[in-house]
Amino acid sequence: MPDPRFPRRLFDSGEDPDARFSLANERTFLAWIRTALALVAGGVALEVLGLALHSGLRLAASFLLIGAGILASVQAWAGWFATERALRHEQPLPRSLSGAIVAGLVCVSGLCILLSLVLA
Repeated sequence: MPDPRFPRRLFDSGEDPDARFSLANERTFLAWIRTALALVAGGVALEVLGLALHSGLRLAASFLLIGAGILASVQAWAGWFATERALRHEQPLPRSLSGAIVAGLVCVSGLCILLSLVLA
């Protein structure tokens, strides 16, 4: 009988790892989701609050934060899946550049906000 857990293509292969590793992987997934939610909320708030900032730079910063939030949520799922697959097949854990990309987007967004404060 196939495993009823989702996604089936993941859980139908390999062996169940030590539950502690799967739970740690799930906590990492949830941390990425919290980060994604905070980034999206920050981007929306920055634009909706209509702060006295240069409007073009404020909009750019908002888009960058929302984009980083979307990327963080994609990373949450892709990272969880890849790590769980590696654990189930006793392979090395995967590497990801998503964290560095999200950090870069947040930095550029911060620079846009800083520049808009100077220009306001």
